[in-house]
Amino acid sequence: MARTSNSAIRRVRVEPAGAHFASAFVLPLAGLPRRTAEEWARGTFEDTPAPLRTLLRAGWSVVLGLRLGPRASRRHVIGWRTVESGPDRIAVEAHAPSLTARNVVTVDDARLVWATYVNFEGPTGRVRWSLAAPVHHLVVPLLLGRAVRRTA
Repeated sequence: MARTSNSAIRRVRVEPAGAHFASAFVLPLAGLPRRTAEEWARGTFEDTPAPLRTLLRAGWSVVLGLRLGPRASRRHVIGWRTVESGPDRIAVEAHAPSLTARNVVTVDDARLVWATYVNFEGPTGRVRWSLAAPVHHLVVPLLLGRAVRRTA
């Protein structure tokens, strides 16, 4: 079975769809087992060591101020509320007083696209996201690469 390295995961342009910030990463799926978008989202965020999950949640809660739901809920992915779900697409969302963030995972036979959209509520949201964005752009490809290695 083919393996995909982190270098195969690349950042791509995505339309902001009304958001103040949008970014996306593409992961080629050739040679990987077929998984639903939800399986990829859960595998990327939840199938990580407990200390890493704790660090992710702490960053989202402390740095961004996101209000996360229960970790174990099937309606949530590591605390992010599922707002849309189907075999080829899942959207999870979290709110803070200063911003709303949404991660959308879309899969087809050839690729996975992980897009993040952030809407700011005033200048505080923009400042918080400016602190988190560099980490986001490092962590998402690393987590996707880890999910690939565990899947392959």
